[in-house]
Amino acid sequence: MTKKEKAAFVAKTLNRLYPRPSIPLDHTDPYTLLVAVVLSAQSTDKKVNEITPLLFAKANTPKAMSSMEVEEIREIIKPCGLSPAKSKALHGLSEIILKKHGGQVPQTFEELEALPGVGHKTASVVMSQAFGIPAFPVDTHIHRLAWRWGLSTGKNVERTEVDLKRLFPRDTWSTIHIQIIYFGREHCPARGHDPLKCPICKEIGRKVLFK
Repeated sequence: MTKKEKAAFVAKTLNRLYPRPSIPLDHTDPYTLLVAVVLSAQSTDKKVNEITPLLFAKANTPKAMSSMEVEEIREIIKPCGLSPAKSKALHGLSEIILKKHGGQVPQTFEELEALPGVGHKTASVVMSQAFGIPAFPVDTHIHRLAWRWGLSTGKNVERTEVDLKRLFPRDTWSTIHIQIIYFGREHCPARGHDPLKCPICKEIGRKVLFK
């Protein structure tokens, strides 16, 4: 198969398995989504979804979050890991959103990536899921699957993002990124993966997987 053919097969399989995927992070608006994505760094969506109700009960707006002490935020989000850095980031980005953006999450990559704790992947998730702007967030899991399926030989997530954007139609980026996440968890994990049972790998996986 060519890369284009592989991409078409991947899209067909994912659409069959996950026709209407929802973002795995619980949120109610762009701000709570931004907070949840920041918390998800080196944590699981499940753990984040357990913690955010506690956090949002106290602060679900930039004004409320910036009014909290950094240490108070840290105590709540400890189970998500990296709490010292994340608590400072949440407090700092909330202050900036309040003072510089009128309390509204900015809707450009440049402004989002200028916020504390917000990198390109986080900004991509917010732009695509909160504002409907086509983006293809690539984390380490999607990076791994793109290589495993022969869709990219990128050495980093930035290169993989470029490759995937070339292979999939722009209007599918926001959906297929979530579909890949669900598929990786259910069928194509990093460990204990059996390529002969995987709906995608058994058809297009790299030969190295079968050694």
